[in-house]
Amino acid sequence: MAWIVEALASLLLMAGGVFLFIGSLGMAHLKDFYMRLHGPTKATTLGIGFMLIASMLYFWSYEGVPDIQEVLITLFLFITAPVSAHLLAKTGLHLKLRRIDVTEGKPVELRSEEVGERPVPHPDKGHG
Repeated sequence: MAWIVEALASLLLMAGGVFLFIGSLGMAHLKDFYMRLHGPTKATTLGIGFMLIASMLYFWSYEGVPDIQEVLITLFLFITAPVSAHLLAKTGLHLKLRRIDVTEGKPVELRSEEVGERPVPHPDKGHG
């Protein structure tokens, strides 16, 4: 019975590693800020989730008691990752970051009062 849990935990760890690798690769190779958001917020979140579930299963079978910490970490991760991605995307739209043609368009979520005449100056780059 223990080997089944170990095999399942190993499978989840490998799947998590694959998703983490794909997310990191996407962040490094995608062309603009908006595309790069998808790597860490989607694939990497799923990869870490798989790894936490694998850890939860293994230690539950090993110790006989479920560990609530890993459940809470997983819940916190799945709640905060989409919120932070949304805030980053909204900030990128507000700062009018450059986009490639594939991601060009008129975002419907921005209201007219949220879009200024010029981009907000970045503190490190002076007034733009």
